[in-house]
Amino acid sequence: MNYLEFMFHDGFFGTRAPLFMDIVTLIVSVLPFLVAGAIALARRKNYKAHAYTQVLIFAFSVIVLLYFEFGVRMAGGFDAFMKESSVHYTYALVVLILHIGIAIITLLIWTKTIFRAKVQLQNKTHKKAGLYTFIGVIFTSLTGIWVYLLMFVF
Repeated sequence: MNYLEFMFHDGFFGTRAPLFMDIVTLIVSVLPFLVAGAIALARRKNYKAHAYTQVLIFAFSVIVLLYFEFGVRMAGGFDAFMKESSVHYTYALVVLILHIGIAIITLLIWTKTIFRAKVQLQNKTHKKAGLYTFIGVIFTSLTGIWVYLLMFVF
């Protein structure tokens, strides 16, 4: 059995979702806590650890996003996942679009915050950008879980 076949085995949450979707959903669920931990490092004035941790979490999140996109495309996309759902397609699509919008905005803010951290620290906007990023990560996580529930639980 190759890795691609393994990705589409039954997941571990006991839903209709394939394994890759359960893995991604678990990571997205934990992401706000990881980011909160990195923020706690900055609050303790451990700025070097904060910076390294944020970059690591960001890079890992981008890799997970690419893994997710690959899996979704290989599985046939949103339409394929919605075939077994009892949720109205339009409702689920609206929630998905909301999730994607929040996720893209969050990714852009997070990227800018990481790559412009030194400049932001000088003009004191880094803390505010970090707060926006954290709020975005929370909403990305919540809406991602919501989409998962609509497609694979209900």
